[in-house]
Amino acid sequence: MIAQKVKEKLDGVGCGFCLAKWTQVTMHLGTGMTHSCHHPSTHKIPLKELERNPSALHNTRYKKRKRKEMLEGKRPEECNYCWNIEDNSNSFSDRVFKSSEPWSIKDFDRIKNIHWREDFNPRHVEVSFSNTCNFACAYCGPQFSSKWVEEIEKHGPYTETGNYNDIDSLRAKNEMPYKHSEHNPYVEAFWEWWPDLYKDLHTFRITGGEPLLSKDTFKVLEYILKNSDKNPNLSLAVNTNLGVPDNLIDKFITIAKELCDNNHVRELIIYTSIEADGIQAEYTRLGLDSVKFWNNIDKILTELPKVTVNIMATYNALSVFSYDKLIDKVFEYKKKYANDQRYWYSAIQLDSSYLRWPSHLSVNILPDKHKELILKSAKKALYYGNTKFSRESYGFNNIEIQKIKRIYDYAISSKLFDVEFNRKAFAKFITEYDKRRNTNFVKAFPELKSLYVKYN
Repeated sequence: MIAQKVKEKLDGVGCGFCLAKWTQVTMHLGTGMTHSCHHPSTHKIPLKELERNPSALHNTRYKKRKRKEMLEGKRPEECNYCWNIEDNSNSFSDRVFKSSEPWSIKDFDRIKNIHWREDFNPRHVEVSFSNTCNFACAYCGPQFSSKWVEEIEKHGPYTETGNYNDIDSLRAKNEMPYKHSEHNPYVEAFWEWWPDLYKDLHTFRITGGEPLLSKDTFKVLEYILKNSDKNPNLSLAVNTNLGVPDNLIDKFITIAKELCDNNHVRELIIYTSIEADGIQAEYTRLGLDSVKFWNNIDKILTELPKVTVNIMATYNALSVFSYDKLIDKVFEYKKKYANDQRYWYSAIQLDSSYLRWPSHLSVNILPDKHKELILKSAKKALYYGNTKFSRESYGFNNIEIQKIKRIYDYAISSKLFDVEFNRKAFAKFITEYDKRRNTNFVKAFPELKSLYVKYN
């Protein structure tokens, strides 16, 4: 078994050794924060380190000390997500899976032998240039949305839910996002490092905020067009809410078409988000026009026959009543745009992940009768499922189906969840949400009227 062999190799260096501490990074340049994989908490990138070394966006002294611990057979506390799995089950942790990735394991010998102080260019990079965004999704926050910053500056935090999205706490921790109009030394350091970083990349993904509202996103794409000979096998991914002005969608499609048609990248995947249908989706993702959203998916899948659109659905308490309709639409597009040209098998994929925070929007607040609707969606996806996984079969694959079912398992198994407290917090949050945003919860979600009234 590959995973077992990789684990044995890692443990041969140390019980806490993980290649991702070198080979992977997520950089939030809008706030000056970084972490290796997505499990450890972010930490601040010291500006003094960047002055002499722009690669300190990844190679911070803090992270190097954690690498040192790993090389010495220790287990950094910040990586306890993996230690908890390894200590309490027979399952392989993400330490093994991330190290097993082809873009990671190929550097095993070099990493185990280098000095812990040495800089290392990561192979898998996610970057957010800023929090500039035209949406203010209910479960998002100021770190990732400038619209949320505007709302909190005008109205203050949601005090009835524990100062939800308080920007004063961000200022106190020195994590307040730079404004789009401000000079950002972290973005400046990125561009200083980028030519050297680019040649070593396997995967580069641009997140946000809303990436298509950032000039840096288009600067990256144009750089790749001109310099693809330095890395013709790059796997490129771009996030977008598909709600930006038409001229930006068209500009992106034009560049993406040239990247794909002329093989400037190995693959291009577009990530977007929606977790309900119609008015219910628009309520949760303030700024969304659901008709425009699907029209833009149509346009992308028509103009870019190699590209796959991946829908990252943050499944929450407001998803259950129309998720089956979302599944219908995804299946319609799977069937309509199936071809043998795409980088991935499917034209469109549905990646369903359950929301854990803020807990007052979790599926755990729902009555049992509503939780059963999650299974209804899973059964519908199964009905639309593939009998075999090939380019000729365009239905939902087993992973897509199982991720929906996993949400139901989560919804009924959270023993430590304080249902009463979070239902009260939910009702208070919705009341303030409607007041601030001129929305109407009961009109959008008549199914939850009795729950809302009871706890309001």
